[in-house]
Amino acid sequence: MADHNENLKDTLNEEIEHADQKPAEEHYSLNDDRRVKVLSPGMLVAKRFFRNRLAVTGMAILLFMFVFSFIGGLISPYEQDKFFYADKTIRREFAAVIKNTEFRYSSADDSVFGLPAQAQAMLAIQQQKDGFTYRDNRFTLTKEAEDFYSVSVNGQVVGLAYKSVVSPSASDATLSFEFTYQALKAYLTDGADTFTADGKTYTVDESGSVMDGATEVAYVSPYVVQALMPDVFLSRDFKDKLIDTINAGGEKFTYTDESLIVDEEPATDEENGTSSAITPDDSQMPDDTPRSATAEYDISFDAATNSWSVLQEQTSRQYDKYSAPSKEHLMGTDGYGMDMLTRLMYGGRVSLMIGFIVIVIETVIGVIFGGIAGYFGGWVDNLIMRVVDIFYCIPSMPIIIILGAAMDAQRVDGWLRMIYLMLILGFLGWAGIARLVRGQILSLREQEFMTATEACGISVSRRIFKHLIPNVIPQLIVNCTMGLGSVIITEATLSFLGLGVKFPFASWGNIISDVNNTHVLTNYWWVWIPAGLLLLLTVLAFNLAGDGLRDAFDPKMKR
Repeated sequence: MADHNENLKDTLNEEIEHADQKPAEEHYSLNDDRRVKVLSPGMLVAKRFFRNRLAVTGMAILLFMFVFSFIGGLISPYEQDKFFYADKTIRREFAAVIKNTEFRYSSADDSVFGLPAQAQAMLAIQQQKDGFTYRDNRFTLTKEAEDFYSVSVNGQVVGLAYKSVVSPSASDATLSFEFTYQALKAYLTDGADTFTADGKTYTVDESGSVMDGATEVAYVSPYVVQALMPDVFLSRDFKDKLIDTINAGGEKFTYTDESLIVDEEPATDEENGTSSAITPDDSQMPDDTPRSATAEYDISFDAATNSWSVLQEQTSRQYDKYSAPSKEHLMGTDGYGMDMLTRLMYGGRVSLMIGFIVIVIETVIGVIFGGIAGYFGGWVDNLIMRVVDIFYCIPSMPIIIILGAAMDAQRVDGWLRMIYLMLILGFLGWAGIARLVRGQILSLREQEFMTATEACGISVSRRIFKHLIPNVIPQLIVNCTMGLGSVIITEATLSFLGLGVKFPFASWGNIISDVNNTHVLTNYWWVWIPAGLLLLLTVLAFNLAGDGLRDAFDPKMKR
């Protein structure tokens, strides 16, 4: 028993010794960094924000858009207003030729030798009569030459019947009845090579050219050559070569003549003849477009109509419009022959710049008026809020459309137009921010820290802008982020309607406007789909980022 007690005593002593050898427990104070890591309010907001995957996705999209728009435009090898050209072969109906085998009629006075009298003259010529009577007037037919008659009343020539046609050599020239009569008479009468008309003397050569000195003013020919293309005047030299080819039985010839080149409208679609919604001014388009002056012409005879049709086949250097994506143009070209990828880059720059500047203008005006209204209250608050109510009632879109049309009428410069657009949008959109700031300040001004600032004698302006406004910034950030998407949509809508950003400046809105052309909508997807996707992604990204910021600034959110 004694041994057992002795062993127990030894064991207890050993445990006491080991306990004495254990290190003492460490105690940490609240201020010890090893115990707790204190996060700043900004870090807490950032931590909450980056836990939101959708918000992070939105920020990533926005980062890409900024790099694409602002940096991409700098490294792009092209400018946004650079035109590209391509050699294209166009085959189209150009002219028609008829050998005149029927009598044509010309009248000195339509009231005397009008259409009914001309019909009587045609019947008299077919019946080989020397005259006819119509409305108590005796018309005398005189055969001046083969297939050429003059019609006179009481010895005065009032009309002509002929198969050879007198045509002016200049596009803006007109021929009088006397000139036509004397030219036909001189050309068709043997031995006559000069005539006098309108007080001037002219000469006619064997080929039918009517000369005023050394200048050809008209020509006589049994062939009628009519241009089928609008705004095209066929020169005498072209007609002579065409007729010579027909007489020789030829079916093709080549002709070089600058006057025959038809300038294509850069915004006109060849397939359906419609034009793009955005039409640049003539001064904005290049006037030195290189074009070929040589074209090939195919001649075909139609026995049913006894006429020849002339087809023009011309290779010319034209705007490389609606070119499909290629190695040179990764996103193709638009209706003006401009690189689409470059236009998208510059368009994003314009759309984002307008969005941010408009939001800044709205925020500055809204914070000033909302802060003053919320702090002072009373009649100041009532006055400012009534102004806010008025701005809420203003129909913004119709006003913007009217102002856009007015700027169109005044041909306002493109840069100045964008400045006006930003000012108008900013001035009309500040009311919502003012109401937000006022509401926040009304709840903050009665708190203890504001009482302390008043007790310390801090000035009113410093209380508002140094103590109240900073506490409203989180809500402002969220509101501005959400509003950026709306501003970009508004700008895109106006540009789509042709009332916003104008050519040659690009924006996503005016790029999408090409969908007004059904042919472009269905055949040239690269013209409008990329711009639409970029616009959609940008607005969506701003909304996602705004939702993320709203959740991050809310202290009740637990993620």
